[in-house]
Amino acid sequence: MSHPLSTTLAWAGDGAAHLRGLMDRMGDDAFRAPSALPGWSRAHVLTHVARNADAMLNLLHWARTGEQTPAYASDEARDAAIDEGASRTPAEIRADVVATSDKLALTVKSMPEEAWSARILNRQGREVPATEIGWMRAREMWIHSVDLDVGAGFADFPQPMLCELVRDVVATLDAREDGPALLVVASDKSMTWPAGEGDRTGVEGPVADLAAWLVGRGRPRALRATTPQGERVPLPALPAWL
Repeated sequence: MSHPLSTTLAWAGDGAAHLRGLMDRMGDDAFRAPSALPGWSRAHVLTHVARNADAMLNLLHWARTGEQTPAYASDEARDAAIDEGASRTPAEIRADVVATSDKLALTVKSMPEEAWSARILNRQGREVPATEIGWMRAREMWIHSVDLDVGAGFADFPQPMLCELVRDVVATLDAREDGPALLVVASDKSMTWPAGEGDRTGVEGPVADLAAWLVGRGRPRALRATTPQGERVPLPALPAWL
């Protein structure tokens, strides 16, 4: 993570406010409509946002006390809680999103400074510093605001966060055996990931479109892929990022 905790927490807070604004403008009938995520309604997305706040609270407890409290008991328990919660009334879901988000914000403010240096495990089982919690929550808030499919897009993100998201995903894919070797160029930012060209497939376009594609939210027409020799090719297939 190339940004300080104060920055990622600010992104997370702004994302929570952005998502809550979208939710508050949704009529009750909109909750049962499909989201942009296959198999999930908007009620599923919002329930997931609430349960993710609980997950972050678990990780904060781990960092503060040393007691191992994973984000989720298991993937199966996570999925079951989302399915069950999505069947609630819109009023119950709205209240859940607000209450869990507010509780998370208050807990973050009360964290002892030394607790942020603790090591925890993320959902993928990788050991990370507790400072990563701000980035985890920021990603969830902004990406799922798009997944609600009520008019929000990646261009709404804070621009520095979009660049960090692209950098993060490119680095993650680079470290995977099934990830394509990419040279990602933000045409509107004069930025390239990773540094140095090498023998890689180039993908160029606006940073918002790059972020959307890299996290599996479509194949924007504004993106252009080329071989190391400059020949135009289709966009590479990407494995799941997380």
